[in-house]
Amino acid sequence: MSIQDGEKVPAGTLTIMGEKGPQPTSTEALFSGKKVVLFSVPGAFTPTCSAAHLPGFVVKADDIKAKGVDSIICMAVNDVFVMDAWGKDQNADELIMAADGNGDFAKSLGLELDGTAMGMGLRAQRFAMIIDNGIATKVLVEPGRGLDVSSAESVLSHL
Repeated sequence: MSIQDGEKVPAGTLTIMGEKGPQPTSTEALFSGKKVVLFSVPGAFTPTCSAAHLPGFVVKADDIKAKGVDSIICMAVNDVFVMDAWGKDQNADELIMAADGNGDFAKSLGLELDGTAMGMGLRAQRFAMIIDNGIATKVLVEPGRGLDVSSAESVLSHL
């Protein structure tokens, strides 16, 4: 079963590119004492993710942060080098680009996606989550293909 509104976000580790290279970062460090928007895409550099999902959060970052959000985190089951390059390609300077390299965090959320039929292996579903001090106050999971409930506009309507 996937994480629901009002539940504590499970402990995990995401990797973020730091000044000295890859930095494993605990979800506690990312979420504790903060209001965070976490959104996940099935893959960096993939069509909908690159054309709409990530760009929506790049464009709306100031509006989202104006609602009291401390950080916006983009997560994908990709390696940290790909996430860093994708963030640079998309001018996502205001966002934290976080790698869930093996999909362990996606699995702990119950939001993994089996992309083996498309040659993509395990991925994370497309979702967005508003997290307040480690509690998922709103979980927005796409019901299928496309981008609607987890878009930046949808997240803004829930803040």
